[in-house]
Amino acid sequence: MREGTDPAVSTTPFPFIEPERNHPLRASLSTEMHVRKMPHVVAPARMLQIVMLASPQDAREGLALLSRHFAPDGPPLAEDIRFLTRPFGALGFAWERHAEFMTYTFIAPGHEGELFDLAPFAEVSDWIAALPGSIIRSSHISLVRHEPSEATVHAHFAFDDLIISDAAHGKARLWSDFRLHPDGCGRLLIHDRGMTGIEASQLLQRVLELGNYRKMALLGLPEAQAATPAITALEKELTAITIQVAQADTDDGDILEQLTALSASLAQIAASTRYRMSATRAYSEICIDRIRRLAVSPVEGYRSFDDFTERRLLPAMRSCEAFSRRIDDLSRQAAWTSDLLRTRVDTALARRNRDLLASMDRRTELQLRLQHTVEGLSVFAISYYALNLLHHLEEALGHAGLHLPEMTDALLIPVLIFVVWRSVHHLKTKATGAAGGH
Repeated sequence: MREGTDPAVSTTPFPFIEPERNHPLRASLSTEMHVRKMPHVVAPARMLQIVMLASPQDAREGLALLSRHFAPDGPPLAEDIRFLTRPFGALGFAWERHAEFMTYTFIAPGHEGELFDLAPFAEVSDWIAALPGSIIRSSHISLVRHEPSEATVHAHFAFDDLIISDAAHGKARLWSDFRLHPDGCGRLLIHDRGMTGIEASQLLQRVLELGNYRKMALLGLPEAQAATPAITALEKELTAITIQVAQADTDDGDILEQLTALSASLAQIAASTRYRMSATRAYSEICIDRIRRLAVSPVEGYRSFDDFTERRLLPAMRSCEAFSRRIDDLSRQAAWTSDLLRTRVDTALARRNRDLLASMDRRTELQLRLQHTVEGLSVFAISYYALNLLHHLEEALGHAGLHLPEMTDALLIPVLIFVVWRSVHHLKTKATGAAGGH
């Protein structure tokens, strides 16, 4: 080791961290741990966030818009980019892409003017107007160093809906009424009561995420409410079909058609709502996590953020969960009814097969009796023709002078019958054996 070299720092690369041995996702996963950080914010500041519902086409257009602004002369932004922070003129800017929406956040640091004056964001108004997609939420936040007076709060918020909470373990106080104001934005006032380091940035990020995910979670409620009448009608229809299955005089084919149509309608509703119900469940879980991390505490005489969120969000989530359970229960009941119908059809088929086999047994028995009768008649017929032949033979011998005893015909009758019967029986036995051998 050379003199002056730090013994704790090795300059020799280890063989197990050679670039070619890295997993293809190692770098991206490491980067993922450090993205989605709100730019550093300190009081006083103003913040404007626009949340856009974005289809895949909207997402591509939004990325192209960012590329034209932030990389006009260079290569466009990567298609898989999900988070971006850059200066935007005099403002700070953060962009994030989620599965269903994109957020555009503008920060005006050091602004101490009117609490909810949009003048600091005038330079981006045209740019915001060009954003692709539809606005699902817009938030205007004022972060102040001095606690506002009661008159100031009442001038900017609806008193009847005012929500006040302490957050960040008492280091911040929040005011909001969760209303859409004439400027098209919701309002949030935050008083910094001693936050240090990145606490203000973390608080802003969690508050915004709570509101965004709460709004996205609530998207499932109208969809569940719209599909509920159809589910109710299908439940009644399935009850009627189940009653028909229990009745012996109903047509199985008609029941099957009804059950098939019901199952198709149910599958269509389940397929069209499954994604939204799953997304609602995931968003609500994130909301609950953000409430916990905000560490809010109530202010006497006012509703708190966690109380408001739970009172508004939880009933909606329970409605969506109940809707999903109704679909699952109805699917199981339809499958159960289908099994009942299948059992009924199988039982009827087994009964028909039993009756058919019994009928075949009777026909076989009749055919056997007829065959025995025909065999008996055949023996007598053959014997009769044989005796006629012998009688003609006797006449021919008589003309030739050879006369047989008179009792010859009488004695030959039983002999001929026995011989013919024996021959027919032998042929039948031989034929039966040949058929059995095949």
